[in-house]
Amino acid sequence: MNFTLKIWRQKDAKSKGAFESYKVENISADTSFLEMLDILNNNLIHEGKEPVAFDHDCREGICGMCSLHIDGQAHGPSQGATTCQIYMRKFRDGATITIEPWRSAAFPVIKDLVVNRSAYDQILQAGGFISVRTNSVPDANAIPIPQADAEESMDAAACVGCGACAATCKNGSAMLFVAARVSSLAKLPQGRVEGARRAKAMVAKMDELGFGNCTNTGACQAECPKQISIAHIARLNREFLSAKFED
Repeated sequence: MNFTLKIWRQKDAKSKGAFESYKVENISADTSFLEMLDILNNNLIHEGKEPVAFDHDCREGICGMCSLHIDGQAHGPSQGATTCQIYMRKFRDGATITIEPWRSAAFPVIKDLVVNRSAYDQILQAGGFISVRTNSVPDANAIPIPQADAEESMDAAACVGCGACAATCKNGSAMLFVAARVSSLAKLPQGRVEGARRAKAMVAKMDELGFGNCTNTGACQAECPKQISIAHIARLNREFLSAKFED
């Protein structure tokens, strides 16, 4: 398969970026999207040119590092998958593929396709840790938790913090990310002790960092590689309002 790649190139955060076109040829249909970028970079290096900078780590859909906008869609044309789980058979032979970094005010471009997502780390830090002492593993497992609550908590905890929700949202909202983090603890007894403080602190930090407001378009859920439900946003709103009333 042969492709034309329109890739966003930007030297650094202060430089003005622009799209540049590249040709890649004889790509196997079973090649992953990131492997295709590896092939491109190998070609560029042999030509004495600067390779394209992009984030990657596990390449197994776990870490969320492979944050790319592909043809206007976060992570590419498949639902419930990260960029590293996309294969070139998803694209038409001879197609022109547009590749961009996340477009969000809270995720400034560092270089080419790499953005600074430390804003999510700061939100997590604002949430803090739980202070419940569970001692050994058997003691922790002895705390009774309804199966439905445990499953819902695990569904929320599946969030990999890739940033697709904020990059997809027309308002640049991080509500789905914050909701997933709050909800994963709100359904467990260990997380209830500091639930009110956590919800207020994380929402406040999200607002401080310049993320937009949620208007419930559902785009975040549609583009989330782990298919986190926007129902968690409703729980975050309840947690936040309850905490405010307690004040």
